[in-house]
Amino acid sequence: MKITLISFDNWGFNQHIAKALENNNHKVNHIDFSKFKYKYPTFLHRLYNFFLKILFKKNLKTKFYGNCIIDELKKNNETQDLILTIKGDFIAPKFAIQIKNYTKKSVAFFNDNTKRCPKIIQVLPCFDEVFSFEKEDCKKYNLKFKTNFIYNYQENVNFEKNSDFEVFNISSYGKRSDLIIKIAEKLSLLEIPYKFFIFDKKKKISNNSLINSIQETIPLSVVNKYIEQSNVLLDIHRENQNGLSFRVFESLGLHKKLITTNSDIKNYDFYNENNILLIDSKNPVIPRTFFETDYKKLHDDIYEKYYVNGWIKNDLNL
Repeated sequence: MKITLISFDNWGFNQHIAKALENNNHKVNHIDFSKFKYKYPTFLHRLYNFFLKILFKKNLKTKFYGNCIIDELKKNNETQDLILTIKGDFIAPKFAIQIKNYTKKSVAFFNDNTKRCPKIIQVLPCFDEVFSFEKEDCKKYNLKFKTNFIYNYQENVNFEKNSDFEVFNISSYGKRSDLIIKIAEKLSLLEIPYKFFIFDKKKKISNNSLINSIQETIPLSVVNKYIEQSNVLLDIHRENQNGLSFRVFESLGLHKKLITTNSDIKNYDFYNENNILLIDSKNPVIPRTFFETDYKKLHDDIYEKYYVNGWIKNDLNL
C-alpha cells in the first residue's frame, strides 16, 4: 500500500510508525511538519496572531502548516491508499479536509484530549475515521479508542537491576512540575537515586538541586539511554487527561516498573500491582518496598498487542 504519515513529530515517536510500516512492505512517505519553521514577518503579524487566537480561535501557524503539508502532498503526485494524520489539530480545518483529495482513506489519531486541546473538535469532521487515546472523547464524539504504542520493545531483557539510578522522568515545565519536585524530595529522604529533567525553556524554575532544569529538548535516542539505565519510570499525567502517556508504554516495552498518578491504568490488561505503583497526586506515598521486588514479566501477547507492529495492524487494517 502507498501510505503517507503526517505528524508533528517533535519528540521522534512517530518515526517508529513510519519504520514499522516500511518493514511491513508498505511504500511510506512521512511528512513531519514539526520541521516546518514559521517565522512572523513582523511584530504586527505576531500581534495580529495573538488576537486571532483569542477572538477567533484561529492561528497563523496552523494555516502555515496546512499550506506546507498540501505542498508536500502535491509533490508526491500519487494517490495514497491511506493517509494517517497525528496531531491534526495543529492543521487549520480547511487544509485538514483537503488531505482527503490525495488519498482513498484519511485517518486521524489524537493522543491529546479535547479538554486540553479544544481545537481537536474543529477538525474531527475532516477525516474519514478518527481514533483517540481518551476514552471520554471516544464516547462523547463517537471516536474509536486507540492507545499510544510501544516503540522500544525488547524481547530479551536482563531483569537484574541497574546501578546507575532507580527512577527516571523527563517532562515539560507546567502544573506537574511542583509534584515532580515533591516526589524528588520523597525519594531523596528514602535515599532512592533518581534523575529528573524538566524542560524549562523560559527558566521559570529557580535553582533547585533536586531536579535538572534544561532549556533545550533532549533527543529521543538520549532519553532512551536514560530510560535503559533506570529501573523505574515516573509518569505524572496531565490534569483532565486519562489517556495513557508514552511513559507508560516505554516502561511496558522495556519491562521497567512504573510510578504513575493516572488511576485509569487499573483498567488496562497489563496492570499489575507489583510492576505499577499508583500514587495520589495530592498526597503521593512511595513505599520503599516497591523498589525491593523485581519486575514481573507479563504474557507475550500483551506486549505484542501494544507494540508498534500490532498498533498499525490491529485497527488500521494493514
